[in-house]
Amino acid sequence: MSRIDDTRDFIPARIAILTVSDTRGPDDDRSGDTLVARLQEAGHALAARAIVTDDREMIAAKLREWCDGGAVDVVISTGGTGLTGRDVTVEAHRDVYEKEIEAFSIVFTHVSMQKIGTSAVQSRATGGVRNGTYLFALPGSTGACNDAWDEILKWQLDYRHRPCNFIEILPRLDEHRRRK
Repeated sequence: MSRIDDTRDFIPARIAILTVSDTRGPDDDRSGDTLVARLQEAGHALAARAIVTDDREMIAAKLREWCDGGAVDVVISTGGTGLTGRDVTVEAHRDVYEKEIEAFSIVFTHVSMQKIGTSAVQSRATGGVRNGTYLFALPGSTGACNDAWDEILKWQLDYRHRPCNFIEILPRLDEHRRRK
């Protein structure tokens, strides 16, 4: 059950959007546009945006750049999570994760099942953490981006969400690096 605690202040996150596609460009990146609109409507800041082709090394390099640069709290990618030979986004994400958030894919599948039935089995949405930055890989459809944002990320990226959320533990994601 999602609940907003109005006694807490909203804390905006710096979110980067990465579209993975061999065919989309800035003028027809509908899923990227959807995510940008959603995050800005929620009060978050767009930290960066890019489009890369379905190339595992290029995807991983962009994820590392954003995670290691210190200016991004959350990276959301869209596209390349399916089963075809060119779908390598999940592998690229896992190349850079320090920890995987296994439950993200489970919850996303549950949400998708309610919308598209057993076709949800074809998605490999994933989430993880690198260098104090959250990463989420979503399918390339606008419907999937809407579902992931509206049903999961909108809540987990809101500091006011109870009983817990990703933002409240964000400062502790890299605490192991600060230990002596």
